[in-house]
Amino acid sequence: MYPKQSTRRALLAIGLAAAAAAPLAVQAQAQYDGSAAKPLRVILVPADGGTEDGTKKDFQPIFSAIGQSTGLNFDIKVGQSYGTVIEAMCSGAADIAWFGPASYLPARARGCAELLALAVSKGQSVYYSGVFARKDAGINTLADLKGKKIALGDVNSTSSFNVPVAMMMAGGVNPARDAGTINMAGSHANVLKALAEGLVDAGGASFDSFEKAVNAKAIDPSKVKVVVKSAPIPYPPIAIHPKVSPAIKAKLRDAFNNVDKLPGISKDQIRGYGGGKVDGYTAKVSEQDMAAAGKMFELVTDQVKSDIMKKASAR
Repeated sequence: MYPKQSTRRALLAIGLAAAAAAPLAVQAQAQYDGSAAKPLRVILVPADGGTEDGTKKDFQPIFSAIGQSTGLNFDIKVGQSYGTVIEAMCSGAADIAWFGPASYLPARARGCAELLALAVSKGQSVYYSGVFARKDAGINTLADLKGKKIALGDVNSTSSFNVPVAMMMAGGVNPARDAGTINMAGSHANVLKALAEGLVDAGGASFDSFEKAVNAKAIDPSKVKVVVKSAPIPYPPIAIHPKVSPAIKAKLRDAFNNVDKLPGISKDQIRGYGGGKVDGYTAKVSEQDMAAAGKMFELVTDQVKSDIMKKASAR
């Protein structure tokens, strides 16, 4: 234990450091103007495995076309976790981020993100989460998950953690208390891999990621069933830091609204969540709709998350 006086000094030092860092973050944000010397820094959540390759490949054509149209330059990176993407935006280390709704909302609450664009597919900007199970695991309802081996994704992921856990909680299953074991797999792809290899009985993932795994022959759909499908979830948003200049924001919103018409990109290259093909993007987005989506996982409190992580670490 630290003496009280030392603790006070430590807390004061942390507070002073944070206060000193805040104007530096704002200044750093203003310096990145999309020029070749100071490209806009884009960071993407690791939706399919946490590596640069797949996720970056999905979004590179979009930003290349927008860059060609607007003259803006981009430096695209993939975060190693959802949490690092939040911190990159909130520390001033990134200007644009691709989030999930569950990771966007805390960044928005901290004043370091606002909606920029959502993908559009068949006239809608929604996707779905689900709980999937092996057909040989004897799982037909959420109640059947009790005592089973369950895989979940990143704790900040909307559709591989927050929504699946919320659906379990609403169905009377508390994973930390009722699951046999919990595997925190880190990503949708890893959840589905664990399911395909028989390492777990059930797992939470998005339907987009499930479809991608099926198309890649990473999972056999004849051996897996859908236990429950979520209500529609707003598509994972592309967000921008509020400190980015209004002129740049206006350019980007116009470009995203017309990305399907821009030169230098084919319709096949317009991708969204999980690498799925989408029709385009819209910058006509609603903060109210995104906030309403947060109600889907209100049951997933910090205590629930902590208990699940503790259960996973004990296996």
